[in-house]
Order: sequence, then C-alpha cells, then structure tokens
Amino acid sequence: MSRIVAENTLQGEESVQFYDQRVQPMEMSQASAYSSPTLGQLLKRVGDVRKEVTGDETPVHQVLDMSDPGIQQNSLPFVLSFNNLTYSVKVPRKMTFPTIFRRPVAGTAAATGDPVAGENLFTRTKVLLDNISGEARDGEIVAVLGASGSGKSTLIDGLANRIAKESLKGTITLNGEPLDSRLLKVISAYVMQDDLLYPMLTVEETLMFAAEFRLPRTLSKSKKKMRVQALIDQLGLRNAAKTIIGDEGHRGVSGGERRRVSIGIDIIHDPIILFLDEPTSGLDSTSAYMVVKVLQRIAQSGSIVIMSIHQPSYRILGLLDRMLFLSRGQTVYSGSPMNLPHFFADFGHPIPDNENRTEFALDLIRELEGSPGGTKSLVEFNKTWQNTKRQSNQNCEIATPTHGLSLKEAISASISRGKLVSGTTSDHTSPASMVPTYANPFWIEMTTLSKRSFTNSWRVPELFGIRLGAIVVTGFILATMFWQLDNSPKGVQERLGFFAFAMSTTFYTCADALPVFLQERYIFMRETAYNAYRRSSYCLSHALVSLPALIFLSFAFAAITFWAVGLDGGFSGFMFYFGIILASFWAGNSFVTFLSGVVPSVMLGYTIVVAILAYFLLFSGFFMNRDRIPPYWIWFHYLSLVKYPYEAVLQNEFDDPTKCFVKGIQMFDNSPLGSVPIELKEKLLSTMSNTLNVKITGSTCVTTGADILVQQGITELSMWGCLWITIAWGFFFRVLFYFSLLLGSKNKRR
Repeated sequence: MSRIVAENTLQGEESVQFYDQRVQPMEMSQASAYSSPTLGQLLKRVGDVRKEVTGDETPVHQVLDMSDPGIQQNSLPFVLSFNNLTYSVKVPRKMTFPTIFRRPVAGTAAATGDPVAGENLFTRTKVLLDNISGEARDGEIVAVLGASGSGKSTLIDGLANRIAKESLKGTITLNGEPLDSRLLKVISAYVMQDDLLYPMLTVEETLMFAAEFRLPRTLSKSKKKMRVQALIDQLGLRNAAKTIIGDEGHRGVSGGERRRVSIGIDIIHDPIILFLDEPTSGLDSTSAYMVVKVLQRIAQSGSIVIMSIHQPSYRILGLLDRMLFLSRGQTVYSGSPMNLPHFFADFGHPIPDNENRTEFALDLIRELEGSPGGTKSLVEFNKTWQNTKRQSNQNCEIATPTHGLSLKEAISASISRGKLVSGTTSDHTSPASMVPTYANPFWIEMTTLSKRSFTNSWRVPELFGIRLGAIVVTGFILATMFWQLDNSPKGVQERLGFFAFAMSTTFYTCADALPVFLQERYIFMRETAYNAYRRSSYCLSHALVSLPALIFLSFAFAAITFWAVGLDGGFSGFMFYFGIILASFWAGNSFVTFLSGVVPSVMLGYTIVVAILAYFLLFSGFFMNRDRIPPYWIWFHYLSLVKYPYEAVLQNEFDDPTKCFVKGIQMFDNSPLGSVPIELKEKLLSTMSNTLNVKITGSTCVTTGADILVQQGITELSMWGCLWITIAWGFFFRVLFYFSLLLGSKNKRR
C-alpha cells in the first residue's frame, strides 16, 4: 500500500518514488487491473462466493485477507491540486473615540487618500487563507496542522466547496481539470467535527439508513446489508454494531466509536475524496489512533483523505503521508513527515532526537507568531525550500502521477471496478454528467426518512407520553370545569369561554415540535450538503411522521370534552369538532415547525411562539368582535390562526336555527334586572309586550343560535370554509418551512 511503499523511500523523494513505483505509463484497462480493491469489489467477492456455495446472497461476517496475492495493491490515480487559495472576511472594527478622531499618519493609506480595499471606518478585512497551494493523492492521508485560528478548518471547507465561489479565490482541480461542485458532492464526503447522529438508533441501523440514502435502489437490499457489514468490520465496530448511539440520558457507544460511526456514514458510498474536520478532537490517545488507522485503510482502498488535526501523537504521525502546517492563513511547511527534521534543520532549528516532530514544529511556530517579525521568515524559507525540491523533481523527469488519464477516464475506471456505487454511469461526455444528483427517487427518500424518524422516536415513548398526558389533563380540567353546560344566557357565555380556551390550547401544546428540527438541523445540513436526499423529501416526511400523533391527540381531546361539556350536534357534530381540532393541531404544528427552521435556539423559539400565539388569541374575535377591532389592526384578525377554528366550533354549536338559548324572562339575566324577583320580571315582560305590540311570554324564544353568531360577528365564512382555511394555513407554513430549509441550510461560508 501507499504508506508501506512511502516508508521505504529516501527523504525528500518519498512521494516521487512512491508514484514512480505505483504508476507507470499504461492503458486505462491496465490501470483498472492493477488497482486496489474497493469496498464494492470486496462485497462482490463475498457475495459471489456466498452465492456459489449456498445459492443466496445473505450477508455473513467474514474477514477478508488483504494480503491475498489475487488482490492487487495499487489504486487508480487521482490527484487533487489546489493553487493560490485565498479567502478573506470583513470583521467589525473596534471603535473607540481616540481611533475615530486620531489624525492619519503621513504616508499611510488614509493620509494619501488611498484606503485599503474592503476596509472602512467600521470594518476591516481579515485574511483567513493567503495563497495556499498543495496537492493530495489517492492512497495518502494529508493532514493540515496549526494552532487554533491558523486556518485549518477554513482550508478544509474551501476544498470541500463549503465556501461561496465568489469569496474563495484560486483554483481547485482533480487530475488537472476544474472540479465541478455537482461532481464533488457525489465523489466526496465531509465529516464534521461534531458527531451528529440519531441517539436511539443502533450503529448498524445508522449505517443502514446511510446506505439507503446514498446507495441506489438498483442495488439489492442484501447487497446494501453486505456493504454495511463490510463497513462495520472496516471501522472496527463489530462489537458495538447492536448498541445504540446514545446521548446524555441514554448510555451508548464510546466517543471513539461515535467518531468512527460518523466517518462510516459519509464513506458508505465509497467516495474518492474524504474531508474530515478534527476527527480526533476530544478523543483519548488510543481512540484517536484507531480513528486515524481506519482513515489509513480508507485511503489505501483508493481514496484521497484530507483532514485537519490539532496535535497528532507520535503513533498517529507514523500513519500520515503528507503534512501541511499553517500559521495565520499562510503555509509554513508542506511535505512528508519524514522531511520535517531536514526542513527545520535547514531553517536553523534542528529537531532534537527525543522530541515529537509535530509538537516541536507547532511550538516553534507559536514562538515565531509571538515575535515581532511573526512567521514571515519561515513562510519565505518554505517557499524557497519548496522551489528547490520542485526543481529537483523536474530534473528527475518523473512521470505524471495521473498516467495522463483525463478525469472522465479516471472516474470511468473507478466505476468499472465498483468504486462509486451511487448510481454512476460511464456513458456520458463530461465528468459532471456521469453522476446523478441524487441516488434515489423522491418516494424512496421520503419512505426512508419516515422510517428513520419513527424508529428513533418510538424508542423514546416518554416524550409522546408527556404530551398525551398534558392533553388528557387539560381536557379533564375543561370537562369538569364546564360540565354539562345548559342553554341559558350564562351557558352561552361559558361555551364561548370554553371554545376560546380549547382552541388556543391546541396551538400552545404544539410548541413541543420546536426542538424536533432544531436537534436535527445539523444532521439535515450534513446529509443534504452532499445530496443524500432532497429537501422536499425531508419536508414531506417531517409532515407525515407528525400526523399519527396529531390524530391520536386530537381524538383524545375531542372525546374527553365533547360529551362532558354537553356540546350540540350528535355524532356528526362530534366528527366535525374532532376534525377542526385536528386541523388546529396541524396548523399549529406546521407554524411551530416553520419557526424552528428560522430561529437559532430553542429558548428564542419558545419566546417567539408564546408571544405570537398570545397575539393570535387576542385578535381571534373572542375578546373583541370583528366589527369592533380598530381598522389598523383588522389585518391581524385575518392572520390569526385561532380565529378560524374558533369560528368553526361556534358555528358547529350554534348553527341549529331551532335551538333557543334565551327565552322570555331570561333576557334579563345578563342585566342589572337579573336579580329582581321573577314576578317583577314577568310584569316587565308584559309591559314590553304591550308597548311593542308583540306577544312575549316566558316561553317565547328571544335569541337563537343564529342570533348569537351575528352578535359575535361570525357572518363571513361557513364552518366548512373555516375548516379548509385552517388546513390551508398548515400547508402554507409547511411550504415556508421548505423555503427556510432551501435558503437557510446552504452550509457555506460567505
């Protein structure tokens, strides 16, 4: 393998001799024949043997002997080159009175009238990358090192297309050809520094779901399972395969195992290029070494591995092929770990024999950064040293590492040997057109997302139990508080209060949907950044997964309160009451879901939800009828989500024209005359009848349900119209949620 060969080469020529031995001019077919096995090939080997012996493709756990002479150890040539990468950002300038009123010094840009580009009184330009150049080859691990703030993660982000093109200057090529962003998404993977995983899924399930997303549907279920099993063995996770990932409340795998699972998710499709941001951060020495050992095996299978690392141990140093030291965005060393002693000896700071090379180099860089001249001398020396080395290599007339193969030919050769199994084909004219945007169709993505979400939430039943408990307790309190309301004027007022509280409660109880996406946001951003699935698939899946719980909660609340309160309408009235509560839950859940897509934190989200829902209730028409709301606030009345379900349940209750709610002397109940004796009320009623010339007796119906609706200002929409508008609000907020994901989850620096 590449590392084995590199260790036997001379200082200063290790990478040159390595490629001289590994790659000689030959035809593309020969390159394919002498390439190292990918996971796809190993899986095919296992599957073919299994099928020949047993007649089926059921995956079995086998250890593949990599020393098998039938498996060639050379890989296809891929070279990722980056030249003069420059990236700067504008940061606020610290403002103080002395700096504002200080006169410019003669000779400066301000004094001569030529301000620095991108700078003004309030902002200044900070250079994060300054003309960084280098290359990475398949079969090698390239490590980017430096102190905090040196530009390690920024460089990884730039190479992984996580910085906007208009902001990143310079060129990035693969085999000498510009790297299209669409192509890069499919042939590469990016492992974030944080382990973003679903806590209640097992290691095997996590990798299997990743396989469902990244591997095409043309690959059989058994083949996907075999790939997952082979990957578990490659990652050294066999003993933890059936263990859940875990979180603060559930014990799961160790930190090193979590990191390897994170790597496994992103290499499930066997990418050509693998980027990692601090993969050993937070791990002990043994776990960190095991992670880098896994990365070495991935590189040896024919991948380019580029990672940032803070301070590798001596053992990890032995696994690295190339190192790139950065200091304040500039390159201070680029080359093999073996050349570090020679480089610093020539610089005048030899590395003692008993010291770790990287620790010495980083300490020296920090020391120079604190000196008046900074690392300028080391940067200039590195340029001279690299030029000398480059001229030496040119004199040796080393063959081109890529064999002269174009990018399309190299990818075609990779496809032919199973390197990329994400649905690529080799019958296209350009490299970008050889790879599909997504591995699976829309409906498979949605099914897989729904299954994963159900599996993760099903194992935490207490969350749904708490929500159900809140609904049941609220319903029980309302049922006993408003038990069997009568049809008197007071009963009417009590019904209005019940409906207003019940409808607003359905929206407030939806606030628990807020942390759902906030907890999944970075998982979503990681997966969609490399086209694991469509954003539209996630939105629809998110809505479908929430529906069963909403239906159950709506039915429970409706069943507890409808007959206990004594609402009208019989079974048909109950079904509409259940439907409008379900529509309210749907609209509220969609509204909160949309907010979760735009707010950065749970606490801020809860504050906004509570405030807006309070405004919805205020303008719903319960506290003030529509015709009494000031004209400059009437628009909020029509935006209120509580308005439509509130008006719908009122119409469902009071729409019966034959039902009377105020008879005869009951008209005095809500007036100062309500406390006078009944005999006096009857005399007053008789006097009114004579005066108005209308016969009004104690049994005469004065106010029907239709009159109550008119009194409440509910005359514009029917109850079915209110129902459909409530449902439409839910869909509207789901569409807004989709656009918030589309615009707010690019995961790119500007």
